Amino acid sequence: MAVATTRRAALAGLAMLAAPRLGRAAEYPDRTIRLLVPYGGGGQTDIVSRITAQALGERLGQTVLADNRPGGAGNLAAEMLARSPADGYTLMVGTMGTNSGVNALLYRQLGYNWETDFAPVGQFCSTSNVLLVHTSIPAATFPELIGWIKANPGKFTYASAGVGAITHLIMEDLGARLGLDMVHVPYRQSTQAMTDLLSGRVHARCIGIPEGDTVRTMPTIRALAVTKAERSPMWPGVPTMAETVPGFVGAGYFGIVAPAKTPDEIIARVNAALNEALRDDKLRAGYDRVGADIAPANTPAEFRALTRADAAKWGPLIRRLNLIAE
Repeated sequence: MAVATTRRAALAGLAMLAAPRLGRAAEYPDRTIRLLVPYGGGGQTDIVSRITAQALGERLGQTVLADNRPGGAGNLAAEMLARSPADGYTLMVGTMGTNSGVNALLYRQLGYNWETDFAPVGQFCSTSNVLLVHTSIPAATFPELIGWIKANPGKFTYASAGVGAITHLIMEDLGARLGLDMVHVPYRQSTQAMTDLLSGRVHARCIGIPEGDTVRTMPTIRALAVTKAERSPMWPGVPTMAETVPGFVGAGYFGIVAPAKTPDEIIARVNAALNEALRDDKLRAGYDRVGADIAPANTPAEFRALTRADAAKWGPLIRRLNLIAE
């Protein structure tokens, strides 16, 4: 009898401890939610994040405030999220760098663990790139470019946003698959990289589709391929790399992540709101305007699987090249 009484008391105690937590989850959200954006304002990441924040807020019945926290290729925002309360009121836009272990390989010391500090909520879009090549390279098509690089090893230069950036990794992956000897030229300033491409100081640049759109009429460059699985509506006449290199896709994802140990009820609430937004033509149109591809409705488990797949794709390449962020 004493044992049974003790057990009932223990269960009652656990129930009392769980009650406030469950109560808070049931009331969620009852105040503003902060969505950390790991890059600065005005770029593609910022725009899709703000569009998504507004759509989420409309469905959750509370303001979702996009809060730009640039620094360390997303590491600053990720560290902030890892230290935030697991109550659903601080979320983050998760990217390949922060949530697929890319930054963990590029940076020697991080203030977070990408595998244990975050809970996936859901993906909301992906972005791809277009390869622009200076006309000093005598190649009118992507296959011709590959042929020229093979015939001129070590002479082809390409710009990127920095060591380990998706635009760098795409070109390294392409080179590894095809045995191409190319010279990487990392830039800190996007404007300088574009200036050097237009003048021919570098031969090529793999760049976000909407960024490329701003220079598509320049007479000194050609668009030879996009890194999407299908051709881009923004560049309908430009073939995919996959049409020449079967299976080749170079895309980055954007999704919502929460601190680890965020209650499942809250994760499910935000995921449901996100999936409802992803079925909205208004959200799709907003993404289309900046060249982003809307994600299908997805579960936290499916989003986690995507982050793991990207880790398996890019991790070995980074290790093999021994890349270190500058």
